[in-house]
Amino acid sequence: MLLLLDNYDSFTYNIYQLFSDIGAQVEVVRSDKISIDGIRANDYRGIIISPGPGVPQDAGISEEVIRQLGGEIPILGICLGHQAIGEVFGGRVVRAGEIVHGKASPIRHSGTGLYRDLPNPTEVARYHS
Repeated sequence: MLLLLDNYDSFTYNIYQLFSDIGAQVEVVRSDKISIDGIRANDYRGIIISPGPGVPQDAGISEEVIRQLGGEIPILGICLGHQAIGEVFGGRVVRAGEIVHGKASPIRHSGTGLYRDLPNPTEVARYHS
């Protein structure tokens, strides 16, 4: 069973549906309605931290989950969830100078890790504000 931490976002159930479509069992819980002990008691195989409004510090238990469980349970952060992972590990999330939604932009990359099999440069979609 996967835990999908819902940060009050309209896309949470789209994410739920996509994971369900590939055979995953997913439980959706609001990020301010569960505790670390509650998560541990359920023995989840992985945690998905959803998008949401605002900043990572306001995303319920999301950052605490990353701090306390990141070494024990695989965690995927999407949008706000990804920002929370970045902040917990020392990154800084700042407001973008220009809002860009749905624009394709070329990027250059190292060709390692996540980028290993991608062309260089590659086009990526930008959705940030």
